[in-house]
Amino acid sequence: MLRGKNRKNNGKLRNRSNDLLTVEWKNNQVVMIDQTKLPGKLVYVRYKKYEDVARAIERLIVRGAPAIGVAAAFGMSLAAISSKAKAPKALLRDLEIAYDRLKTTRPTAVNLVWALDQIMNVAASKNNVEEIKKSIILSSLKMATDDITTNKKLGMNGAEMIRSDEVILTHCNAGSLATVTYGTALGVLRAANDMGKKIRVIATETRPVMQGSRLTAFELDHYGIDFSLIPDTAVGHLMSKGIIDRVIVGADRILKTGHVYNKIGTYQIAALAKRHEIPFYVAAPNSTFDLTSNVNEVVIEERNKNELMKIGNKLLAPKGIKVFNPAFDVTPPELIAGIITEKGILRPPYEESIAKNF
Repeated sequence: MLRGKNRKNNGKLRNRSNDLLTVEWKNNQVVMIDQTKLPGKLVYVRYKKYEDVARAIERLIVRGAPAIGVAAAFGMSLAAISSKAKAPKALLRDLEIAYDRLKTTRPTAVNLVWALDQIMNVAASKNNVEEIKKSIILSSLKMATDDITTNKKLGMNGAEMIRSDEVILTHCNAGSLATVTYGTALGVLRAANDMGKKIRVIATETRPVMQGSRLTAFELDHYGIDFSLIPDTAVGHLMSKGIIDRVIVGADRILKTGHVYNKIGTYQIAALAKRHEIPFYVAAPNSTFDLTSNVNEVVIEERNKNELMKIGNKLLAPKGIKVFNPAFDVTPPELIAGIITEKGILRPPYEESIAKNF
C-alpha cells in the first residue's frame, strides 16, 4: 500500500531544478504563489499595495506561519514606499495603520506579529524618511533570507534522528509553501531524503481546506519523496496496524510551556500517537515561539463556514445549518516527544528546555 511508485503528473508543474519560492520581493512588488490554485495550476500573483497582501493572507493565497510573517513584512515595505509622508512621525503613523491591518489577518500564527514588530522596531530606530523606507525593505529581505537559512538548519537537526526506511506521518502543510522556500516539518523530510535515507511519508488530506492533499502532496511529488495520501480518519487505523514509525508536524505558535498550536486535527493525531507509543515531533523555528502568552489567552481563529459547507461552488451540506470551523487546536506538551528548532531538538520538561533555548 505504501510502497507504490508515485504517479507522475503531466510535467507542467514539476521543476525540481528550483525550489518552490513561496513569497519574494521583486521590483518593489510582493510576488507569491497563489496557493488556492494548487495543485491544478502553479500561478504567481503580484501586489503593489499592503491591503492586497493583507487580503491574500486572509484568503489563504499565502499561508503557513513563517510565510505569512515574511509576507506581512513585505506588506510593510509596500506601505513604506507608497507613503507620501515628508516627516518621520507622519511615516510612522502610516506604518501603524498598515501594521494594524496586517496584524488582524490571522490571529493565531505568532510569526505574523513577530515579523510586524520587528519591522516597526527597525522603523522607529531611524531618523529620516528615506532611512526608514530603506531599512524596512532591507529588514524584510533579511527576514526572508534568514527564514531559508533557519529552516535548512532545522531540517538537518531533525533529519539526523530519522532512520532509513521509516514511515513518517505529517498533517497539514509545513513545507516550502508554508515558508519562504524550504519548509519546517517537510524540511526535515527533505533533508532526510537528501541524505539518502529511504523514508516514506504519509500525508493526511487535512480537511476542510485540504492543505495536505492539495499542497503537501504537490510538494512531496515535486521534490521526489515517496509518499501516500490518506483521509484524516485513517490515522488511527494505520497506527493500530504498526505502519507509522514517527509523526512530524509544523506549528503556528508554541508557548513557553510547550503547548503547540497547529492545524485543527493535530491534537487528536498526537493523542493517537501517544496511545500507540509513536513519537510525535513538532518542527518550528524560534520565531514561532510565544514566550509571553498563556494557553487561555491565545485566540483560536474560526474560519468562514463555507470552507466546510462547500468545495468550490458545490454545496456539501444543507443550507442554514450551524457550523463551527476552528482553524487550529492546541496539543499539550505531555504528548510531544520533541520540538525541532534551528538550535537543536528540545526535550521535556519544555519550560526548562525552551527557556534555555532562548
